[in-house]
Amino acid sequence: MAEWLADNRAMFALITIIGLLIAFVWSIRIGVQQTRLRARDEVFGDPERTKGGWYWAVCGVSALMLVWFYYSWGTARAVFPNAANELCQVAKIDESLAPISAALPVRSRYLKSTTLVVRNSAQLEALATSMPEGVFSADEARRLETGVDQTRQLIALLSNPEFTSQETKRSLADVEGQLADLTGKLEAGPGDLTPSPEALTQPRWGTSEVEIPMLPMTSRGAMFDHVSAELVDVSKDFLSIRNLSPQAEALIASTAELINSVKKGEPQVDLDEDGAKARKAYVKAVERIFKRIDDATIFPAQAMEGINNAVAKLNSTVDDAKDGLGIVEATFFPGQGIVKSKTQCTEQGSGRWLPKPSDVVVTFVTLANPDMDGGGGYKGTRLLWWKWLSIADVVGFLVPDGIVDMLPGDYGAHGVDGEFQPTYKDHLLAFAKGDVYLGSVPMLDGHIWDSLFRVLVAMAFGIMLGVPLGIYMGVSRLFKSFFDPLIELYRPVPPLAWAPLILTIFGIQDDGKIFLLFMVAFAIMVISARTGASGTQLSKIRASHSLGATDRQILRYVILPNALPEILTGVRISIGVCWGTLVAAEMLAGTTGIGFIENVARTVSDYELIWVTILIMGLLGLLFDLVMRWVIGKLIPWRGKG
Repeated sequence: MAEWLADNRAMFALITIIGLLIAFVWSIRIGVQQTRLRARDEVFGDPERTKGGWYWAVCGVSALMLVWFYYSWGTARAVFPNAANELCQVAKIDESLAPISAALPVRSRYLKSTTLVVRNSAQLEALATSMPEGVFSADEARRLETGVDQTRQLIALLSNPEFTSQETKRSLADVEGQLADLTGKLEAGPGDLTPSPEALTQPRWGTSEVEIPMLPMTSRGAMFDHVSAELVDVSKDFLSIRNLSPQAEALIASTAELINSVKKGEPQVDLDEDGAKARKAYVKAVERIFKRIDDATIFPAQAMEGINNAVAKLNSTVDDAKDGLGIVEATFFPGQGIVKSKTQCTEQGSGRWLPKPSDVVVTFVTLANPDMDGGGGYKGTRLLWWKWLSIADVVGFLVPDGIVDMLPGDYGAHGVDGEFQPTYKDHLLAFAKGDVYLGSVPMLDGHIWDSLFRVLVAMAFGIMLGVPLGIYMGVSRLFKSFFDPLIELYRPVPPLAWAPLILTIFGIQDDGKIFLLFMVAFAIMVISARTGASGTQLSKIRASHSLGATDRQILRYVILPNALPEILTGVRISIGVCWGTLVAAEMLAGTTGIGFIENVARTVSDYELIWVTILIMGLLGLLFDLVMRWVIGKLIPWRGKG
């Protein structure tokens, strides 16, 4: 099944989307009909006939799933299988054009030259007023001041179009012409361009684990790919252009000589260690700013107008060439879309961290596969299966070894003949440790069961110990006065605050996690039972006394039923808190369990697996709640009936 889902993800997504749309519309229609019927029956008919609301549950679930398909790009992948591949080619154009765009106000507010001028001019002004005293001679200070002033002049020279060389103008015009030629190719359309045979052998978007095919699979994509390849060379040509003129070269040489004469010359004043550091730092700062300007990458603003217009025209033509793809991108690709990075195209925005439902299903089916050799399970453990469990292991877990130590008598020892003679304590110890054969029983196994087992065992102990104590605290001043401060002392402490201590004492195996969850469940059950018992109406107790009931009978037939709603509510609450605490504890320390899976997935940024664990936890929590609702309905059917 996993292989079929992996090979037919797009089809699976499309069928699911259609089904969800039908369910959404149908549930709304049924809900409206039932609402009208209910309004009529409340007056003229049977109000009980229209009770329920399962159709609104279907409406909510289907709406949520449709939103998930939309924001995860599942809809785009199912309906437009070539969209991501073509957008990948467009992203190649953006990547190839990035060196040129970075110098223009196309994707920012200012020219790169303007930014350089403003930043370096401000730094030069700060340097001119912050020369350290006593570390330079008068001649050295004069040379540095001249170097700073000439660097300012160099900025002004490079920014003045009158001093731009003809070679620089010709190079900029060549780049502008190349951009115009590429714009013309996009306007002409794909023509006879066709995808290569290698490209057509790629699996389409959404049909395999390959997210986005790199090679163009359509004629339009081939056109974008061809333009992006040529843009790489155009960008290289642009980056090689320098705004050098005879005036600029002469000023650069003069300024470099001044700075180097101070940098490489011997200090003309006596300096201590701090003075030497201050001198070196100041000269280095002046040199650093000068070298930025020395690169000659500052151009007059007017010189970039042609290239700026050419890039804007190219981007506009790319948008026009996308045609309907632009509508698909704007409608079905919320967020940053698809970008090209190094050797691959990647999803950005919601499509990155919100995997497709079909991918999540494939991941879940793979994990749920009990065949470990066939790729099932996770980290050597099945997700949920069964195995033969030794009864002796259960006994060894439940029976503490220390009980045997408390019994009279000694353990056996070897005799003079070297033979060991066991006593009854040795046999009991073997029983307590589980070192005896008592047969085996089938038992659930896997990550899910490990988490469930820890919660269920902790809940069982929490209920067995917490409910009786809470009942007695509700009816006895002695119990309440003695235990209430102790319970309230540790209850407000967050469970995870106890986790490091408990896991250190008990270890990272089940013992520590179960005890941590028991502490959570015990406090909640005590408070719930105490509240329920103390809330028993006094009139009911007096009426029972008047009828001759004993204290035990009053406790059994009056107080306990009155406290039962609070107790069951406490069970619902404690299950939720225990479940959340367990996942966090498994993330902190554990080798199995849902929390362990999510922690490993988090470290490797496996978003599909993270969402699988989230859905598993959500479904198990829903299952717990549905079971508790059923139990409450059976045990206290009178609740909410007035």
